[in-house]
Amino acid sequence: MNAVTPRLDAWLASPLGTALLDQERAAVAEAMECVFGTQCLQVGRWGPPGLFLDLARTQRHALLSPNGPGDRGIRSLASSLAIQSDSIDALLLPHTLEFAQDPHQVLREAERVLRAEGCLLITGFEPLGGWALRGRLSPGEFPPGIARWLPERRLADWLKLLSFEVDPASRFLYTLPFARAQSGRVRRWTEGSGRALWRRLSGAYVLRARKRVYSVTPLRPQFRARPAVIGGLAEPTTRVGT
Repeated sequence: MNAVTPRLDAWLASPLGTALLDQERAAVAEAMECVFGTQCLQVGRWGPPGLFLDLARTQRHALLSPNGPGDRGIRSLASSLAIQSDSIDALLLPHTLEFAQDPHQVLREAERVLRAEGCLLITGFEPLGGWALRGRLSPGEFPPGIARWLPERRLADWLKLLSFEVDPASRFLYTLPFARAQSGRVRRWTEGSGRALWRRLSGAYVLRARKRVYSVTPLRPQFRARPAVIGGLAEPTTRVGT
């Protein structure tokens, strides 16, 4: 998972990182509008601890990170969550899979701890977008420590195999990954044009999925009464007339 490092913190605090967090927070806020319940858990810190959790409409929320209580959260690995099964109503993975050594295991853990009908929110960089392209040109530095780029469609396929119902992705971040392109007028024009003209080439996405649990209803054997008439003829009898 994305452990907090000074380099990553510094990158997110830069003008470019701040612009990214602003757009991500708006996208996550929209995705959380229909998320309710008792407990929301964020796995992996990305930006300030309350950046996304303050948006939660659940009664309680917590941050889980490898840095533990210093982040006002729980200390645990994303691949082995120190969380009871079927106990979480909403789970947020902000770029967590892109830093994980085994993203499949992280998703399996997410499925385990979520309650039935629980909501999973995932943010990620689109591999075909300009931000991932710049990341490939400066490996390990944009952002620092990222291990992989996961396309939204592949991620949706993984989730469906785990019996999640996946909503269409919310795409954003069409601005070029340069600080001077983040000014208000330029960003508004680029974001609007991108959604209308080249939606698939966004820089990032938010994917929302819901855990489905299907109950199996046992089928009772059906016993049919012997028909009284077969082939249009009266059923034969063993009684002998007198």
